[in-house]
Amino acid sequence: MPGVYRPQEDSFLLAHALREAGGARDARVLDFCTGTGFLAVTAAQLGAASVTAVDIAPRAVLTARLNARTRGLPVRVLRGGLDAATRTGPFDVVLSNPPYVPHDGGPADPRWDAGPDGRCVLDPLCDELPNLLSSNGFALIVHSGFSGVDVTLDRLRSGGLKAAVVARQNIPFGPVLQSRARYLQHVQLADPDATNEEVVVIRADRTRNDCAPDEE
Repeated sequence: MPGVYRPQEDSFLLAHALREAGGARDARVLDFCTGTGFLAVTAAQLGAASVTAVDIAPRAVLTARLNARTRGLPVRVLRGGLDAATRTGPFDVVLSNPPYVPHDGGPADPRWDAGPDGRCVLDPLCDELPNLLSSNGFALIVHSGFSGVDVTLDRLRSGGLKAAVVARQNIPFGPVLQSRARYLQHVQLADPDATNEEVVVIRADRTRNDCAPDEE
């Protein structure tokens, strides 16, 4: 539907990381910030025992429900934020392609804009992940290098999770980042001559003994 984030390179990179991880079969899966439900559908097709998809946008919820239903997949789609996700957990696998584009404070698009540093969704998600994951669960989160990869890693590790980058891809600036290039340069998130964005997938694992692992 109009106004719903369509699957793009970051979505496909995260789906590939999920397939590579091989942990979806028979798992309880959460797709947080589901958008069209692309990742929820992918997890269900990979044999997940149950899939819960969560988004705050009514149009995204409707779109995800329709995409799952037309494929005959039992995906539960809820409208809400982290509170809704936490109430329905814990999960063996948490997937998220949240809004992460740094935003200069003008008119914002909730599909991708995420505050001045791109972290207004990422930070609460990182903090809540220990409560979302089952005893041996893992999460896969995709976001831009402009949003602070090291910040995400440090925040996850501070919560007692093992965290590492498991996939990277350089993508030419699309219309959104082209419109933000000057802002990214002004706040020193991008080099003056930058024309590509690095997108990364970060994996976070919760160990059975809940001990924070050594940094990788």
